[in-house]
Amino acid sequence: MKYWLYPAAALLASILISWMPVSTNLDNALYDWMCRLFPIVRTEPQAVVIAIDETTLQKNGGMRALRSVLAQTLEQIATIRTSAVAIDFTLADAGDAQEDRRLAQAMAQINHLVLATDIAQDGSGWQDPIPAFSQSASALGHVHANPDPVCREISLSKVAGRTRRWAMALEALSPGTIPLESGNTVNWNGRMIPATDVRIAFSEELPRMSASQLDLAKLEGKTIFIGATPLTAARDRLMTPLGIMMPGVEIHAQLYETFREGRFRTDLSLTSVLAIMLLIAASTVAAIRWAGYAAGAAVILLAHALPFVLFRNDLIVPGSGIALAAWLPGLTAATLQYRATRMNLARAETDRSRYQQAIHWVTHEMRSPLTAIQGSSELMTRYSLPADKQKQIADMIHSESKRLAQMIQSFLDVERLSSGQIELKQADFSMSDVLRTCSLRVAALLEQKQQTLLTDSGDEITLRGDRELMEFALYNLLTNAVKYSPEETEIQLSASQAKGTYRFSVKDQGMGIAQKDLSKLGNRFFRTRHAEDSGIQGTGIGLSIVREIVSQHGGKLEVASKLGEGSCFTIVLPVQSDTVAREV
Repeated sequence: MKYWLYPAAALLASILISWMPVSTNLDNALYDWMCRLFPIVRTEPQAVVIAIDETTLQKNGGMRALRSVLAQTLEQIATIRTSAVAIDFTLADAGDAQEDRRLAQAMAQINHLVLATDIAQDGSGWQDPIPAFSQSASALGHVHANPDPVCREISLSKVAGRTRRWAMALEALSPGTIPLESGNTVNWNGRMIPATDVRIAFSEELPRMSASQLDLAKLEGKTIFIGATPLTAARDRLMTPLGIMMPGVEIHAQLYETFREGRFRTDLSLTSVLAIMLLIAASTVAAIRWAGYAAGAAVILLAHALPFVLFRNDLIVPGSGIALAAWLPGLTAATLQYRATRMNLARAETDRSRYQQAIHWVTHEMRSPLTAIQGSSELMTRYSLPADKQKQIADMIHSESKRLAQMIQSFLDVERLSSGQIELKQADFSMSDVLRTCSLRVAALLEQKQQTLLTDSGDEITLRGDRELMEFALYNLLTNAVKYSPEETEIQLSASQAKGTYRFSVKDQGMGIAQKDLSKLGNRFFRTRHAEDSGIQGTGIGLSIVREIVSQHGGKLEVASKLGEGSCFTIVLPVQSDTVAREV
């Protein structure tokens, strides 16, 4: 569990960094790039922009004659059927009386007229068109934009003073509609629209014609947006995600098409984003830990592709947060994996060094019985010894040869078990019989040290596996208990079943084991300092064999000990017979 704390901390750092302004700027840049990478192509747009451009102004005397140009344009449009007409001029101030009168009359001829209104500079209210114009309007719509400096979205509605205005593009969709608001959506004449800032689905260009050269046939049945487009009107031009400067009137027409098509690029909720970041971080860390660096790199690549895949489905996620959630926990996991690998290599090197030392030690130990056998046999050959002396030397040769054979066999057993060369037998056997057999075999050793064995074999227990190896494991634990316990002490051998496992315990009253050494027990050739100092002979191989045998039967070896008070070694095996034994 401790391992996961580091990637979790890295994920938390990813979340915090993703909220910083620099991450927001990166997310906006990524969004703009994706808009250019996957541009929208509109085959039959409903909106048409009538541009009061440089040519129109030059023919009519410049910006001074703007209202006359606007009136003339509306008078021509009034002769055809249109869906709606939206005028992107505030018209909040009175102008020339004659021009205003003509413009008001032209407006009165237009069905579904939408006029622009903007928030006053002091924020106290709205700059509405003068009454002469507004009385002809079907609706007033706000044209307020907040670029940063790129215009990506427009608020669905704005409030100034106590008055609320909907976006002009939305009013043009169905002028005079009374919206029904419910939670995060607005029902606008049957269209469900997000009730927050709406991202504009920009296409490269909408149909546009100059006010000086109207083609009325192409305007039939369309929604018309009228506004200024000359390059000199820089104040009314904004940068778009497509990387082009676009007149404000065309931006409103693009928003209108977004509403009409219902193609809303929606930002995922904070909860969803956090869930995705958590999933990506967990996947990256799990891939690196259990499948390697290549798998982790693949998950990181998929995480980078996710914002693009979601964007194609009109879902927006913060790309920086997604990338950070993959990289920071991933790098943390990779660092931990690298450190663990280095530690394992160092441990392997230590084990190899210890193994070499053990080989030298075993070789040295073998010399003692070999020397004794060689010297004794030489005495018997060269000299004529009494019968009793010959028997004594023969017994000693026999004892030393058995000791040498046992040493070699133990050394080979641990090697063959760990390398998988010994194949477990698969047969049902009574573990209760194993306990009784081991108890009888160890009786002679107990008698020599005047020790007592207390046995609680419990209920009849049947296991599946290799009886001989399991008998060896249990007998080794019993002989160790006898060997490392003082005379006239008690040794307990018990069997029990608890929580889906069988537990076979050997508890002694011996010298005990220091807490720092418990984790090393079972390592090849390891002996505690107290065992070495006691003068009791041993190789440190027996427990290695026991651990291997128990492991191959699907179990584990547990040790509980306290220095000076004794130890308890417990073999824990699963109850299910079909999973107890495993082939090497």
